[in-house]
Parts: sequence; structure tokens; C-alpha cells
Amino acid sequence: METFIWVVNVLSAFSVVVLVLLQHGKGADMGAAFGSGSSGSLFGASGSANFLSRTTGVLAAVFFISTLGLTYLSAHKTESKGVMEKVIPAQSSVSVESPSATSSLISVDGEASKAGKIPQ
Repeated sequence: METFIWVVNVLSAFSVVVLVLLQHGKGADMGAAFGSGSSGSLFGASGSANFLSRTTGVLAAVFFISTLGLTYLSAHKTESKGVMEKVIPAQSSVSVESPSATSSLISVDGEASKAGKIPQ
């Protein structure tokens, strides 16, 4: 879900930038009034401003909603942030000998009962 919102956020941000750059400023209309600009365009004389400005407004709203969604998801994450909580305890088959097992190999009088003589 978070990946989908990230994709929508990036695409809407890129689209808003492109649509803002496609629109012409308010000063461009004055040049067209005195004959230096052309009024023929793909969407008609005034249709391009309305279409582009409405599309920019809709995409800006999508961008803000997706940004708020990402903020909400980031604030309400329940994942643990600790390093040690991600470690899965392994089942080990290594047996640890107790100290009493090694002491039973040596008798009280200093001679080894099971392993032969220990040099002194």
C-alpha cells in the first residue's frame, strides 16, 4: 500500500511541474492583445488555460492527499526499530559439557581414571 502511494505521489508531483511549465503567464495575454502572440492553440483561444489550470488543480489535490497518506502511514507504523528484535534465534545442536563431566575424568589422587596418566 505504501509503495502504491509513493508511486502516486511521485507521478502527481512530476505532472504538476510539467503542467505548470506548460501554462503561460498572465503577461503573455497582453502581448497577444497587441498582435504579437498567436491565439490559435490545441485547445482553442481560452480553452487551454481552463483545461490546464483545472488539471493542475486536480493533480495538486492528488499530490496533497497522497502526501498526507504517506505522513499518516509513517506516523502509525508498528514495526519495531530495534536491531536485536530482527534476529531469529537459531536452533543449535551443539551440546555444552558441564564442568562436572571434565572433573570426573581426573581422580582425587591425581591419576586419570579414563584418559591415562597426566604428566606432572
